[in-house]
Amino acid sequence: MEISNIWYFLSGLTLLSALMVVLAKNPIHSVLYLVFTFFCISGHYVLLNAQFLMAVNIIVYAGAIMVLFLFVIMMFDLRKNQPESKSNLTKLAGSVVAGSLLVVLIALVRQNNFQTPLAEGFVSQTGMVENLGKVLYSEYLLPFELVSILFFVAMVGAVLLGKREAGERNF
Repeated sequence: MEISNIWYFLSGLTLLSALMVVLAKNPIHSVLYLVFTFFCISGHYVLLNAQFLMAVNIIVYAGAIMVLFLFVIMMFDLRKNQPESKSNLTKLAGSVVAGSLLVVLIALVRQNNFQTPLAEGFVSQTGMVENLGKVLYSEYLLPFELVSILFFVAMVGAVLLGKREAGERNF
């Protein structure tokens, strides 16, 4: 099977599962379709020779984030919080916006002429972990450290907010 056929198959699966995320009536089914969408995107990473990004996508997004989403959805009483049906004006406005977006996307695709990349310019070590680490710890060391400090501050804030007693004011 040729690589372009696999790419088209994965792209079709990704678009179909992303559409099912939006169209699914049950929120748990929607989250499961989102997990499948993340797996399809991980397949695209494999085709781009970015195995590290594929593993991070599966572990972080399809694993941890989706489990968190499922816990949040299961904590709600979904039978009690049934949304009211949308008015016809809201449905019409949504259809107009979606149709406009579709027309713009079709115009962009027709206007651009996509060229296939040349085989001579292909570097097989592009997405490998070693090269990613070299770039991350040389060129992008300062942003990497700043993001780690930001995550640390967010974690401390989450712990402080989680430990606060009812009626107690810390701030």
